[in-house]
Amino acid sequence: MPRVWNIDPVFFTLPYFNWPLRYYGLFFALAFLGGFFLYAWQIKRAYGTDEEAVSFIIPGFIGVVIGARLGHILFYNLDLFLEHPLWALRIWEGGLTSHGAAVGLALALWYQAWRKKRPFLDLTDRFSFSAALGAALVRIGNLFNSEIVGKIAPEGSPFGIAFPRYDQCFPYEICPLRYPTQILEALLGFIVLGALFLADKLSGKEKRPRGLLSALFLMLYFLGRFLLEYLKERQNIYDNLLFSRGQLLSVIPFVLGLILLIYVIQKPKVIQKPKKAQLIAKPTYEKKKQKAQMTIKKKSRSKRKAQKR
Repeated sequence: MPRVWNIDPVFFTLPYFNWPLRYYGLFFALAFLGGFFLYAWQIKRAYGTDEEAVSFIIPGFIGVVIGARLGHILFYNLDLFLEHPLWALRIWEGGLTSHGAAVGLALALWYQAWRKKRPFLDLTDRFSFSAALGAALVRIGNLFNSEIVGKIAPEGSPFGIAFPRYDQCFPYEICPLRYPTQILEALLGFIVLGALFLADKLSGKEKRPRGLLSALFLMLYFLGRFLLEYLKERQNIYDNLLFSRGQLLSVIPFVLGLILLIYVIQKPKVIQKPKKAQLIAKPTYEKKKQKAQMTIKKKSRSKRKAQKR
């Protein structure tokens, strides 16, 4: 009996509305929830409050969803979108790309950095933990959707799994055994997350060079994605080249990460944790002091005028 993955992607259907709830949507929600707590932990460690992390929820959500969906449409399913435009709204069924999500997140973090007057690389460093966790959990959602499967494994391979919902085959004995690339990419995300925790600790946490974690995430994750693409089934006719479209899209962030790492090594800028006394207490005290001095001067002037009269 072959190893079979034939889980129903719908785990619950809302009564009366007949609205199916999918595992993919569940893991997508867990990715946002877990990502928020990791980002809030980083922001609170730096600035003493997680209010700034809360203010990023809406921009981050918009950036991820729109970027990931547009990336999937433009790079993989433009024909389907042109035939059925409303299909673009059915994100709970899957169809999000990590490359598009990365672009959307970068734009959202740039907006947050501009709005909060923070260094852009400081925020990307702090969000890299959330990005790694989200990449891993979304791939588990892809597994429950029986999508983004691997190529057919060699006969007798111990790693092959049958995906009858993908290959539309029954009985299971006739289904081809494929590499479980969703599981491998989920493991990749967790490995990168562990590497980020280790790098954060070894580099001194808040004393780490700015941009280090961003560079490591881009290099490690997209290098892994590039290599795992050799085991994945090609997703469209344009992938019949030396490299798949996923590999070509992974080269750009990897190179950016490499350039950033070289820059960080050559010109390290250590993160300086702002003190509350410098940000709040001192300016407030000086303003009160100046206001009191102005009041005293006004009173002394009025007394002099009264004495002259």
